[in-house]
Amino acid sequence: MLPSTSVNSSVQGNGVLNSRDAARHTAGAKRYKYLRRLFRFRQMDFEFAAWQMLYLFTSPQRVYRNFHYRKQTKDQWARDDPAFLVLLSIWLCVSTIGFGFVLDMGFFETIKLLLWVVFIDCVGVGLLIATLMCIAIFEKYSNSSVSICTSDSALRAVPGTGMELHPYSVFLL
Repeated sequence: MLPSTSVNSSVQGNGVLNSRDAARHTAGAKRYKYLRRLFRFRQMDFEFAAWQMLYLFTSPQRVYRNFHYRKQTKDQWARDDPAFLVLLSIWLCVSTIGFGFVLDMGFFETIKLLLWVVFIDCVGVGLLIATLMCIAIFEKYSNSSVSICTSDSALRAVPGTGMELHPYSVFLL
């Protein structure tokens, strides 16, 4: 624990989170904060995002360890910096345009391929894999009859790692 924090700093006397900490930990507040930072390029850590992309291929254990440290220190799995998403979008665009150029596709066919790659291959298949794995893992290790995949804790845990790692799961199929 950090020396500037205390165990009960966010808990009131009756054990309830105060309004500031409760709003900070909701999925909607985190999503709003993430999307707000999407267009602030000077504040993004592109070097760290590129490091993560490189080490996802060469040494995924180091990336997982980094996520684990983040969970221990900041109490969140997901990065609050959209630099990884921006770099992934750039690489998808560059590779799709290169693919269209090599196959001698026209402009509109290349744009159609780009939309297919981004929305169907990356987002659609990624959401499908993340949802199926969430259901399979949580149903296997869950002792309760309540579906854990719809809880706020699962929504905070799965997108952080699942949405950043799922484009690379194509290589495992």
